[in-house]
Amino acid sequence: MKEYRLTDWLPTTRKEVELRGWDELDVILFSGDAYVDHPSFGAAVIGRILEAEGLRVAIIPQPNWRDDLRDFKKLGRPRLFFGVSAGCMDSMVNKYTANKRLRSDDAYTPDARPDMRPEYPSIVYTQILKKLYPDVPVILGGIEASMRRLTHYDYWQDRVRPSILVDSGADALIYGMGEKPIMELVRKLKQQQPILDIPQLAYLTKEVLPQEGDITLFTHEECLKDKKKQASNFRHIEEESNKYAASRILQAVGRQTVVVNPPYAPLTEAELDRSFDLPYTRLPHPKYKGKRIPAYDMIKFSVNIHRGCFGGCAFCTISAHQGKFIVSRSKESILKEVKAVMELPDFKGYLSDLGGPSANMYKMRGRDEAMCKKCKRPSCIHPKVCPNLNTDHSPLLDIYHAVDSLPGIKKSFIGSGVRYDLLLHQSKDPKTNKSTQEYTRELIVRHVSGRLKVAPEHTSEQVLSIMRKPPFSQFGEFKKIFDRINREEGLRQQLIPYFISSHPGCKEEDMAELAVITKRLDFHLEQVQDFTPTPMTVATEAWYTGFHPYTLEPVFSAKTQREKLAQRQFFFWYKPEERRNIINELRRIGRKDLIDKLYGK
Repeated sequence: MKEYRLTDWLPTTRKEVELRGWDELDVILFSGDAYVDHPSFGAAVIGRILEAEGLRVAIIPQPNWRDDLRDFKKLGRPRLFFGVSAGCMDSMVNKYTANKRLRSDDAYTPDARPDMRPEYPSIVYTQILKKLYPDVPVILGGIEASMRRLTHYDYWQDRVRPSILVDSGADALIYGMGEKPIMELVRKLKQQQPILDIPQLAYLTKEVLPQEGDITLFTHEECLKDKKKQASNFRHIEEESNKYAASRILQAVGRQTVVVNPPYAPLTEAELDRSFDLPYTRLPHPKYKGKRIPAYDMIKFSVNIHRGCFGGCAFCTISAHQGKFIVSRSKESILKEVKAVMELPDFKGYLSDLGGPSANMYKMRGRDEAMCKKCKRPSCIHPKVCPNLNTDHSPLLDIYHAVDSLPGIKKSFIGSGVRYDLLLHQSKDPKTNKSTQEYTRELIVRHVSGRLKVAPEHTSEQVLSIMRKPPFSQFGEFKKIFDRINREEGLRQQLIPYFISSHPGCKEEDMAELAVITKRLDFHLEQVQDFTPTPMTVATEAWYTGFHPYTLEPVFSAKTQREKLAQRQFFFWYKPEERRNIINELRRIGRKDLIDKLYGK
């Protein structure tokens, strides 16, 4: 195992800054998460990118916002800017359940303490820094700020809020994955050039010069008065998020305008490799010695092999944040990281995941890139797999084989969710179909730790259509293949399906049918969740406004606690304590015919 010194981490205190021989900092990053020096933690990535550019950068993780603000003062003012991120998750998802109950733990905090970050750290930290250092630029980043860059519905406050730039007072916001824009920002600030034309930047201005191709949304004030206008706005926002060459977006709020510059083109393989190949220790900062950080424990023996997801699920923020275009790492970069994982002191030979946002999209892209550059579909696989999409699984098989052949690797598991619609897809290319069959068998035989996670999400065709998920019949097809391969190989493995209740379009009757179907398939569901409306998803806009953003047709959503619990209980038809309530509910909704199917005569 490699021995590390304190100076191998980015500094977090005045003493650590002095140990490096620095008398001034160029950039200071504030994060709502603990500092884990690992490519899965955003502050570490941005810190290492800046360090590689020759900057002196420090990280202040989870500063205390309730005392005399010493954490915000201890390193003084940076030469260039403060960077602020709420962390790897939206802070409100992190702090509250779908029923708005305060969570008792925080996976991104030492010993899972739930009280180490405020609600909306992006706003709280920025307001403090602006009060203490009004002349120093504050740049927001991370998923909380990204998803709140325009007028959005906030489920926890049950109101429509303006861009987070308005509430926070930040000078600018970098949305999406920040490597390229942060490097350009630094270059411009060093040369004292204006920064407002940087791609992937959002900012507030009192004067905006219109450009050809701009998309002007309904104003914040119009959205407050008219839910249909809020829904209509979102279609433009999502379409521009999924274009190769997007337009600039403008939205007035009060006497100002939020300007969202188009994003950069997706990273190249070399650019993504560079980000992952930076000198991370892959360990929590030594200040946390003796304390567990659950989020780190979960990923410390895993390796991320690509970014982006072209699934376009209606309830998911991944494509909004990482984009729908897949950017894959080279085999060399992946193997280099696997070897680094193997050097960790408690590594026993088992990788917990070789994956990404979805397990099996590595190296997949359009055969004809020119077609992709004209496309604005949010999903490359819904309602059907795009004929231009190359679904060849050979490059992924090559990665699995290369990793498994390393001395010291006993097994590499796939912990990311598998898209079985890609495994069932019949391409016009026989070689692609052969690779998919080989991949399916390899996955089931060699890379499952006893349970394989998949996400059908529902059984109702109408609900699945709104979710942008494949028909439930495809889950049935995949289950047959999974069971057959297990029988042939003498394995006793389980398929673990994930389901969601209370999603827009879902009624109690749909949940009752789900209970009957999952009983027939002999599933006692465990991996279930109630839909949580989070900013910047189609599902959230439909849930809040009552209209589908693409059709403006009405969409039903369960909103009250009673409605949501009535739907959720159907997941647990097999629990004796739920039986009486479910029978009463089936009678109430006029579906007595399902009582016998669930409980017999």
